[in-house]
Amino acid sequence: MQEAVQRAEVDTVDVVLFTCAGKTFVAGADISEFDKPPMMPILPDVLAQIEGCSKITLACLHGTALGGGLELALACDYRIAVPTAKLGLPEVTLGLIPGAGGTQRLPRLIAADEAIKMAALGEFRSAAQAKEIGLIDQIAEGDLFSSAIEFAGGLLAQGKRQRHEDVAPLSDQQIADWKRLLEKKFRGQRSPLVALDCIVAATHSTLQDGLAYERAAFQECKASPESAALRHKFFAEKQSPKLANVSDDVQPLAIQHVGVIGGGTMGAGISVCLLQAGYPVTMVERNTEALETGLDRVNQTLTRQFESQRLSETAYQDAMSRLKGTLSYDDLADTDLVIEAVFESLDVKEDVFRKLDAACKPGTILATNTSYLDINIIAGYTQRPEQVIGLHFFSPAHIMKLLEVIQGDQTTEVVLKTVMELAKKIRKIPVLSGVCYGFIGNRMLRQYFRETQLCLLEGASPQQIDQAMKNFGMAMGPLAVSDLAGLDISYNARRNLSPELRGKPETYAIADALVEAGRIGQKCSLGYYDYRDDKRPKPDADVQAIIEKMSAKFGVTRRVLSDEEIVSRLTLTLINEGFKILEEGIAQRASDIDVVYVNGYGFPAFRGGPMFLAEQMGFETVLNKINEYRRTLDPDNWQPSALLESRASAS
Repeated sequence: MQEAVQRAEVDTVDVVLFTCAGKTFVAGADISEFDKPPMMPILPDVLAQIEGCSKITLACLHGTALGGGLELALACDYRIAVPTAKLGLPEVTLGLIPGAGGTQRLPRLIAADEAIKMAALGEFRSAAQAKEIGLIDQIAEGDLFSSAIEFAGGLLAQGKRQRHEDVAPLSDQQIADWKRLLEKKFRGQRSPLVALDCIVAATHSTLQDGLAYERAAFQECKASPESAALRHKFFAEKQSPKLANVSDDVQPLAIQHVGVIGGGTMGAGISVCLLQAGYPVTMVERNTEALETGLDRVNQTLTRQFESQRLSETAYQDAMSRLKGTLSYDDLADTDLVIEAVFESLDVKEDVFRKLDAACKPGTILATNTSYLDINIIAGYTQRPEQVIGLHFFSPAHIMKLLEVIQGDQTTEVVLKTVMELAKKIRKIPVLSGVCYGFIGNRMLRQYFRETQLCLLEGASPQQIDQAMKNFGMAMGPLAVSDLAGLDISYNARRNLSPELRGKPETYAIADALVEAGRIGQKCSLGYYDYRDDKRPKPDADVQAIIEKMSAKFGVTRRVLSDEEIVSRLTLTLINEGFKILEEGIAQRASDIDVVYVNGYGFPAFRGGPMFLAEQMGFETVLNKINEYRRTLDPDNWQPSALLESRASAS
């Protein structure tokens, strides 16, 4: 590119057009090169050359102009884009900031508030929005190159654009308001605040000084643990759909029509996902009232998306036209995939799968949305166990990105490949799991909650535990999560477990006592917290009395636990169980476990996930800590994974 700009300088051309072949303009830097020595010339130097070119420069944008791509466009005098183009500076999602002038040239072109939205919040802009705020100069009509040539002709009279050296300053109040918003939205992350700081610097610096300030800040962010973790997350999510032991020659089946059994919250959410992806959906319910309620749930969700302008009227009407409700399994005869989303009971699922097996054509894939149940048992209810698979959606299903794909002992590679392709089309991040109680996420969650209960017995309060984990970066504390989900759910589930799976009574005695006292969580305004009055969680002396009673019952001498110990114990129990899952072959790779926990369970993205955290801590340090915690109330639960011991020895 530098050579091309140098040739243009001595050529007879008046306007230099910057275009890209293929489906997109420059879509950003190659993130995989961030940890390698920089290749010369570096982007800031190239852009400085473009900006200093004596000829008029015009960026022609199509597809996406993101990160360094948009920074390239900003270095040009003018910008033209096709109507479908998307522009953005998403570096903050990787713990970075724009490093080649994004925070300096952008506020010199558009309002500082708009620059903050793009560079610190990471918001994208469509071509129409970009034109409205002054980010681009023209929207191409018809062919981009032809439109650009025509537009370039008009630029000759205007000449090179004069750069705005001065940027309207932000008031102290505006800066404080933006800082407060960023701290709330990106809790625990530093890069959005650094991006804000750089934009503020642009308001009182020359462009050259601002570029130097931004570059130093970019380098600091790139070297941070936050960025390392977020880049790990990025690559882990790219890797998780890949099936390690399935040949690329295996071709997925075509899915044209999908059935959904159940119109409850989960079934309706799954239906919305499928409808938004363009699939015809047939919903089956047990009676007319339940069916009407289920269809109405779908309609209400799509209506809210239309009203909030996330869905056009045409798209809303199209989605609803593809939704059909029925009480008869016979109406699923021609479906290619059926997803069951009924009550979490083997008896109920047996009835459903026997009916599906009889009603559906031989090639139909039968999927169960289960959180814990054995896929192999469910597959045994059919004459087609090789076509049965688990699809564990997370609630709300139309919002949460994670999808655990559970492979039964007889599930074929074709079925696996098919559902992985489906996941991509419905915009989910799929992770393959083997069969075990709770699969990857809920199996780890059980250990997390068990250790939470032990911390309560030993001396911590619910609010201390929750606040410690929130300070660590979790979206919610474990006890607030229990109240939200309903303590009765896990209480009833425990009743159906074997003593071995249920574990030591100490690990659930407090939770059981709360349920038996009528405290089942937010739905009755009493759980670990009191939600009466203003619905905000408040500490409750009755809960503390129950905790202390259970401590006495099990002969536990209560003591003061530090926040550091609480965080350490709860995160290490996740890490240890993650290694056991990996050791048993339940997960394909360690990074898949991180994908599950970050996207499904609120683990802070800027820490990368439990397995990445273990690597950052050092395996030997992790193992030593786990062995230290074996002195607590549940030593068997702290038996370290053999795989972890092996990794620690190797390190």
